[in-house]
Amino acid sequence: MTTARTPWMWVLCALITALLLGVTSDCDEHTQPWQAALLLGPNQLYCGGVLVHPQWLLTAAHCRKKVFRVRLGHYSLSPVYESGQQMFQGIKSIPHPGYSHPGHSNDLMLIKLNRRIHSTKDVRPINVSSHCPSAGTKCLVSGWGTTVHFPKVLQCLNISVLSQKRCEDAYPRQIDDTMFCAGDEAGRDSCQGDSGGPVVCNGSLQGLVSWGDYPCAKPNRPGVYTNLCKFTKWIQETIQAN
Repeated sequence: MTTARTPWMWVLCALITALLLGVTSDCDEHTQPWQAALLLGPNQLYCGGVLVHPQWLLTAAHCRKKVFRVRLGHYSLSPVYESGQQMFQGIKSIPHPGYSHPGHSNDLMLIKLNRRIHSTKDVRPINVSSHCPSAGTKCLVSGWGTTVHFPKVLQCLNISVLSQKRCEDAYPRQIDDTMFCAGDEAGRDSCQGDSGGPVVCNGSLQGLVSWGDYPCAKPNRPGVYTNLCKFTKWIQETIQAN
């Protein structure tokens, strides 16, 4: 049974992944300046996000909450202030109108911040790719949810896009063209990154962490990502209209 990557499941998945594989590594500081943390309360991480405009984030539609904060430019999960960090409130959440649960088609959502960012080396947007990924494309996924405990700092993992046939074979009758699969033969990636976090390929945002199998870290059961090349028009038009 496939499941959405809810925060509690990330903890279970992370534990299994770390015990079986012991993978992921610390991202170099300031190399993922578009990475956002969506927070409940003072410092409770519940999803990742991606800065795609000076006042807008992308995340997964299944990450929708009524009240939350957004932290950008922060390398660790510690609540301690870091020079370069910027804090915001999410004032408007717009899930894609075609989002469906539990199937997870069209699993993306735009979040408007309460003000524009101050662009720095630590905080800046990334462009969304208008070109769909091909099998074998090398990508980087990042997030804070991938070790036995929540890691001290942002984690990164190199992954490869899989063919649509391999994706459909792994998850029969569950894959459509709004999704793509990525990972490797060892099963790495299946719990990599928080829901809504970025998959960056060739310097552009290609996908968002969406869903995967449970338990995690199974060979031939890759992570499934929102295929953002299918949504560039909706993203642009929604930002312009709001």
